[in-house]
Amino acid sequence: MKRFFEVLSSIWKIEELKSRIGITLGLLIVYRIGAQVVLPGIDPVQLSELANRTGGGGLLNVLNMFTGGAFANASIFALGIMPYISASIVVQLMGIAVPYLQKLQKEGESGRRRINQITRWLTIAICLFQAPAYLYSLGALGVPDSAFILGKGVGFIVPSVIILVTGTIFAMWLGEKITDKGIGNGISLLITVGIVATLPMSFAQEFVSRVTENNGGPIVILIEIIVWIAINAICILLVMAVRQIPVQYARRTASGGIDKNQMGARQYIPLKLNASGVMPIIFAQALMFAPAALGRFAGDSSVGQWLQASFSDIFGLWYNILFAVLIIVFTYFYTAITVPTNKMADDLKRSGGFVPGVRPGTETADFLDRIMSQITFPGSLFLAAVAILPAVVYHLFGMQQGWALFYGGTSLLIMVGVAMDTIQQINAYLLNRHYDGLMKSGNKRKTAGV
Repeated sequence: MKRFFEVLSSIWKIEELKSRIGITLGLLIVYRIGAQVVLPGIDPVQLSELANRTGGGGLLNVLNMFTGGAFANASIFALGIMPYISASIVVQLMGIAVPYLQKLQKEGESGRRRINQITRWLTIAICLFQAPAYLYSLGALGVPDSAFILGKGVGFIVPSVIILVTGTIFAMWLGEKITDKGIGNGISLLITVGIVATLPMSFAQEFVSRVTENNGGPIVILIEIIVWIAINAICILLVMAVRQIPVQYARRTASGGIDKNQMGARQYIPLKLNASGVMPIIFAQALMFAPAALGRFAGDSSVGQWLQASFSDIFGLWYNILFAVLIIVFTYFYTAITVPTNKMADDLKRSGGFVPGVRPGTETADFLDRIMSQITFPGSLFLAAVAILPAVVYHLFGMQQGWALFYGGTSLLIMVGVAMDTIQQINAYLLNRHYDGLMKSGNKRKTAGV
């Protein structure tokens, strides 16, 4: 604990780091305030049924969690940052097949700026579809007609669509400013803050259910907290786990005017156990709407009823079996996209590096691809296990659905991943200024005269 306070004191001494943390916290507060501002023309008092629908578990609860409660509040940030995430995924996938995007990816910084611009325009296009859909769905989600002070006509829909689209664009701008002027990845932090914002309420509901309703008592609550901490620790290990591939570089030095080839110090290529991050879960989640939709399309037939019953419950058996299979498949797919072993081998060869015992070039690429396939399999199994863990603990412990969602899935992995990334950035600032870092590996570094 003493070392922790010493680190906090060190952070306060670094003006740039202190300023970046202050900017980050300020912009996050702005985002949280915006999530509480209800759309003009809607009576906030009559939104209780919408809050009940989104708080009862299921897909709506997931959507509300990622928007930090803005979805249930019918706020100006009701769409959250998810349209931008969807646009980024689409652009990334299109980069595989569209030659123009492939060309931009190879152009460096200028190409990256152009891709970001395309992503922003696609975000606006997605918002223009999602905003009217959200507004028209409010009635079906329990918001009475009396809550719409201005009615549901064009005079309400058009301004509300403009506000929702602007809200998403503003949230996107906040995320980019945090990345540029603050600390950590801005977009990821906005999602994380939204998820964390729903955590106290979910835990409060679980506490009330266990203690006041005599459904297990404080002992069960304590066990659940211990299990939750253990799961977080496992997720941290999953995020940080790497397979180190030894690499050596040939150095050319001059000694006595004679050039001699000498072997450089051994280095490593870190291949992450979970190189795909949370993207396989997001991809799989997007496809999990299809079975229930097919069931509704099939109507009252036995197959249609079974599809609707089995895949409408996110805690159901068949839902989670298909969910896990899709995650494993998408893990291999996304890893193959994001880890270009051929390019890694070519870059290694050009820089004069080689893997001991493996010939540079094609053999190195095949070697890296084989190793990546070997570590991706256990990584995909871990990812699938974490994704379906909420359903397991829900049925095993009988906990509230909102609290169960924090035991795994996208929310937990995002929280852990973003927290680790932010801590590593802060750690880098501390080590550069010769302070102890937040990690155990961070040692105080001294230079001459310091």
